Amino acid sequence: MAVLARWCFRHRIVVFAVWLCALLGTFAGSSAAGTGYTDSFELPGTESTRAADLMAEEFPQEAGSSNSVVWRVPEGRSVRDAAVRADMSGALADIAKVPEVGSVAGPYGAGGDSTRISEDGRVAYATVTFTRQADELEKAHIEEVMDAAGAAARDGLRVGLGGDAVERAEGEPPGGIAELVGLAAAAVILFLAFGSLYAMLLPLLCAVFGIGTGLSTVGLISHVTDLSSAAPLLGSLIGLGVGIDYALFIVTRHRSGVMRGLAPEEAAVRAVNTAGRAVLFAGGTVCIALLGMMTLGIGMLDGVAIAASLTVLLGVLAAVTLLPAMLGLLGPRVLSRRQRHRLAVHGPAPEQASVKRGWGRWAAFVQRRPRTVGALATVVMVVVALPVLSLRLGTTDQGNNPESSTTRQAYDMLADGFGPGFNGPLQLVAETPGGPAGEGARRAALDRLVADVRETDGVARTTPPSSPGPDSRIAVIQVVPETAPQSAGTDELIDRLRDETLREAEAEGDVEVLVTGSVAFNKDFAEVVTGKLPMFIGVIVALGFVLLLIAFRSVLVPLTAALMNLLAAAASFGLLVAIFQWGWGSGLLGLGDQVPITSFLPVIMLAMLFGLSMDYQVFLVSRMHEEWVHTKDSARAVRVGLAETSRVITSAALIMVCVFSAFVLSGDLEGVMVGLGLAGAVALDAFILRMMLVPAAMFLLGRANWWLPHWLDRRLPHLAVEPKEDAEAGPPEPEADPEPEAAPQPRVQAPVSVSALAPVPVPAGEQAAIRGTVHDAAGIPVPRASLTLISAGGNQLAKSRTAQDGSYSVTAPGEGAYILVATSPGLGAAKSRSVLLNDGPVRLDLRLDRPEGDGDGEGEGSAGGAP
Repeated sequence: MAVLARWCFRHRIVVFAVWLCALLGTFAGSSAAGTGYTDSFELPGTESTRAADLMAEEFPQEAGSSNSVVWRVPEGRSVRDAAVRADMSGALADIAKVPEVGSVAGPYGAGGDSTRISEDGRVAYATVTFTRQADELEKAHIEEVMDAAGAAARDGLRVGLGGDAVERAEGEPPGGIAELVGLAAAAVILFLAFGSLYAMLLPLLCAVFGIGTGLSTVGLISHVTDLSSAAPLLGSLIGLGVGIDYALFIVTRHRSGVMRGLAPEEAAVRAVNTAGRAVLFAGGTVCIALLGMMTLGIGMLDGVAIAASLTVLLGVLAAVTLLPAMLGLLGPRVLSRRQRHRLAVHGPAPEQASVKRGWGRWAAFVQRRPRTVGALATVVMVVVALPVLSLRLGTTDQGNNPESSTTRQAYDMLADGFGPGFNGPLQLVAETPGGPAGEGARRAALDRLVADVRETDGVARTTPPSSPGPDSRIAVIQVVPETAPQSAGTDELIDRLRDETLREAEAEGDVEVLVTGSVAFNKDFAEVVTGKLPMFIGVIVALGFVLLLIAFRSVLVPLTAALMNLLAAAASFGLLVAIFQWGWGSGLLGLGDQVPITSFLPVIMLAMLFGLSMDYQVFLVSRMHEEWVHTKDSARAVRVGLAETSRVITSAALIMVCVFSAFVLSGDLEGVMVGLGLAGAVALDAFILRMMLVPAAMFLLGRANWWLPHWLDRRLPHLAVEPKEDAEAGPPEPEADPEPEAAPQPRVQAPVSVSALAPVPVPAGEQAAIRGTVHDAAGIPVPRASLTLISAGGNQLAKSRTAQDGSYSVTAPGEGAYILVATSPGLGAAKSRSVLLNDGPVRLDLRLDRPEGDGDGEGEGSAGGAP
């Protein structure tokens, strides 16, 4: 990671140009090729799918999209009035002439169907059947149908259109509104957090490059594989959130390094080598959780998984390559003017100043009151999660569209004129022996079937059986429920028909009956998802557990994370149930009083939630683990980790909440549900779980947090989130520093033995750095020797290597006492020196001797003696 970051920093113009070409190239290709999204659902093996396949074979003329034109007159008038009849007959005739319209069936004329007029005579409808499915139609042709119907509307005659094709043409709001609002809200939070316009722009630009390239690529991929039209919306939702957050973590670490006295390049390298590793790990867990949706075998979810994973992947790539390049372009301007002035006047900030302020006080409070804080957090989460016990999966329909839309108006007019169940009819597909020989028995069986269905509780009315021809073995009976499509009573009616009425009819005669229709299909879809949900949850929880187990070498850390993730998911769905299913806010959004939770939402949201929750867990615990490795003090590790990561985690959470909440403006009901659900879950996860419950539990568990059986430790592979202690942080070939002789000469210290660890004072007014050369006993420079700067507490602060001439330069975070260790594997030697930095640099030349050449008897082991 350090090598990649340094290369991107030094070749910043090239990196930025590559990303710009990728963004513009994919956008141009996607714009030229268009998109090929499809909303076809396939549920092999379900009853509704088998019935739909039979209908498609026997009624190919009705295989296209079916839509309705609905009109209504005021009280006291009738749709049979001559003026209304003339206007609507002309409109229907014009619609029949539109390309891709296969047939128009209305209530007027010689072939008219009087059942298309309501009992009170105020509402009527006509069915417009296209020759192709909605996603295959030309939008201009759909709009021609809408214009022809709308032209008949006047005072006293209200006209609306419903159907999937009409909804597709009408329901495409201006793209990018939700994303722009989310970016604007994120910009405000970033500016308040950083106080710098340039620093604010960095995460936003990373997110724009990542999500822009990702969505353009998704549009191109849609031509070669089936992707749902919801894929880009959900991909942009999670891609925008994590793209900003990942860049925020790295920028925050970089700014901290600069404030502690590191040069911009070293700060960027260290930020990517630490926070960047956590970003890679967190992004990988998000992608694993998202791709876990593909284990369900539902094609529509496969497309969502691909789109969302791709945007997350590109967001991670932008954070670890484009961001270091932009940090190189900005240099010290990544700090605000006030911070740059403070750095120049007062020098570098202390390494752990954050522990003593703000969030440090909160961490100390949690340490003092872990039981109180943990109990309070648990109560809040449980109360919010309680509504999940009444979760009912269903489907949304055009009755949840905005009241100003023509589809919502047509839906309401049909419900008023023909009953609430008219908008969700069921189709019974009856298969009987074909041929003229069995015509009598066939008709008798169908008549008995219709009579039995009509007497079933919950059935409002039925239509006579219809067949494509006298020799056909298939007949279709339409059943109108008494309850609305989203009502639990309609689901109960489907079960009653399948389990009782139709089974009895099959036993009485030679007939097999299947139930289909949009409502039945959605019910089957919900049952398939519900049946596979436990396996899906188990897979992503197990994968997350294993990854954290390997990364942090602990049993309780991943176990705690799994429990917290499940609690966050329950709270998220509890919020959705309260807002939508119970109607505690759906009315304010213009969605109706009660809206069921869309069937596929649990899978999508669980994948996103587990990934996002893992992000915060990784960023929080990785800092705790780093402190634990250095001090072996569990309480200190938890306190320092919480204090130093709280600000960035809460800032990132606020950004995600704003980004997700902005998708209320997306115009897509599923997008609204996902946005609000994720916004609430992220807020609870960051502020309640990660800031309260997780640290409280870890304070109570103490050293047990980091327990791992020895036999398991030996068998687990090593996958550390933090860089290894001996990882290379400095450049293999550092850029040439100004010759020490050309600068004002600091005091030179002659090499001394390890036993002489006296502090070395430095002159004031100079930069806090250590420079010098490393040579052997003969005075020959030692190239590629490793230099490590260690704090008084034993923490590794900086690493570098000597150049070919043996010269080196190590920048210290600030004034104070340090230990500098030089090692050379080629010589098999090491040297340790203690240095006290006040306000300026120090010149320190080190001599490394081979162990066998050490004859001074001072007991240095491999350190080599000094003259």
